[in-house]
Amino acid sequence: MSKKRITKWVGAAFVSLSFTACSVPAMVQKSASTAVPASYNNSQDTTNTAKTRWQEYFTDPNLSALINTALQNNQELNITLQEIQIAQSEVRARKGEYLPSVGLKAGAGLDKVARFTNIGAMEANTNIDKDKEMPEPLPDFLVGAYAKWEVDIWHKLRNAKKAAVMRYLSSVEGKNFMVTNLVAEVANSYYELLALDNQLDIVKQNIEIQANVLNIVKAQKEAAKVNELAVRRFEAQVLSTKSLQYNIQQRITETENRINFLLGRYPQPIARSSEAFSELKPASVQAGIPAQLLENRPDVKQAELDLTAAKLDVEVAKANFYPSLGITAGIGIQAFDPSYLLKSPESLLYSIAGDLTAPLINRNAIKATYYGASAKQLQAVYNYERTVLNAYIEVANQLSNISNLEKSYDLKAKQVEALTQSISISNELFKYARADYMEVLLTQREALESKFELIETKMQQLNAHVAMYQALGGGWN
Repeated sequence: MSKKRITKWVGAAFVSLSFTACSVPAMVQKSASTAVPASYNNSQDTTNTAKTRWQEYFTDPNLSALINTALQNNQELNITLQEIQIAQSEVRARKGEYLPSVGLKAGAGLDKVARFTNIGAMEANTNIDKDKEMPEPLPDFLVGAYAKWEVDIWHKLRNAKKAAVMRYLSSVEGKNFMVTNLVAEVANSYYELLALDNQLDIVKQNIEIQANVLNIVKAQKEAAKVNELAVRRFEAQVLSTKSLQYNIQQRITETENRINFLLGRYPQPIARSSEAFSELKPASVQAGIPAQLLENRPDVKQAELDLTAAKLDVEVAKANFYPSLGITAGIGIQAFDPSYLLKSPESLLYSIAGDLTAPLINRNAIKATYYGASAKQLQAVYNYERTVLNAYIEVANQLSNISNLEKSYDLKAKQVEALTQSISISNELFKYARADYMEVLLTQREALESKFELIETKMQQLNAHVAMYQALGGGWN
């Protein structure tokens, strides 16, 4: 009867375990699309600027020194480096989970049992050593080792470790992506600073030109050739240009401090050579083919690793529905007298046990974890596809931007040349009363604006090449 009952209960247990393993909820399946267009502009040239090191791409020694300092001292980058260490520690923790854990223990205690109990009566009638009476109260000394191990039948623990590895690698790619952005931000701010220096020089030159014209107007007023209105208008023009000078100086200060912040240091002058700004030629850029974005862009690689980790998380959550097998064991020596500890086998104790467990009722927490992992996997799929699409569009936009800015710069350079010549012409005509003061004022204003626009376009050109280098995934290696 006893055997039948045991068989019955064992059979019921296996049916329950089978039920839990076969009742895993269905999951929405979606695979990430890695398809990208074959080319950007019908070009199959695989030469890619992303393979160029930033030290070779940015040849200005002052800019190179700034980037080097930023890569060493930038606080945000250093925070990210610590996140890599955190992810690496997570890998070690996950690795240790599927290995057996072994420990040592030692203990001593004192136990006084009531005489009129079954244990107390047995101790009173027990005499282990004829020459030594049982002490009362009874001490207890123990030295032993124990082990605990969850057998990774369904690779739950191994998959958790692999997911941690993927996230560690993802954090490394996140650091690479930050390096790319940091290099680009320092370069863009540096070029903006050079542009502001040149705009400030132009403003100072215009102040000098306008001051000379104002002196001419005052002389003509004394000669009754113009009235007070012309003098006041020219004075207002000079004051407006002087005011613009201080606005630019403030922008220079803010840009310098932005660079200093990126470099992780307090405000100080930024070493630079602004004189040759107008002669700077953007580095040539080769876009390669779109498929190279998958291996060159750190953010794309990071999204891919996050997707792999999310898939492994689903497998881990799924394994929670299956039975788990745990093994525990222990071995040691125990006695009421230290002198008996080395007497074997009387003082020897050991144990080994295995348990097979599986969730049967109220599995809401397991289901919630599984559904959450499934939803995060879908998120990771969409994020990967979005990242790839964004990468392609960024490159396509910058290719168009570089081309259009090159044409715009050529036209604006001709405009500046024409308006610069018109300043001298208008001044001469005004001197001989063949042009009124409004024509002179408008010519000076248009010339100043055109020079500003030319510098802005040059800065946009340089920034576009930086953005292109960044969009291709360069700068981090």
